[in-house]
Amino acid sequence: MVRNVKLRRMGGSVGATLPKEMAERLHLAAGDEVLAVETAHGILLSPYDLDVVEGLAIAAEAQKRYRGALRELAG
Repeated sequence: MVRNVKLRRMGGSVGATLPKEMAERLHLAAGDEVLAVETAHGILLSPYDLDVVEGLAIAAEAQKRYRGALRELAG
């Protein structure tokens, strides 16, 4: 499902409000944490999952460690 979501100022940050039916379908409630991942196509919001957080940290470390090799492979 694709929906327009309006961004609002929330203190010093900017927040988005999910439509009620979308939050219910995804089993999200006020106070729940989600992961916001920047992608080449925009922002991906996903329910918080510790395994995903740990996997992203491992990938970021590998990307730093093997930066030169990855650049060479991409070229």
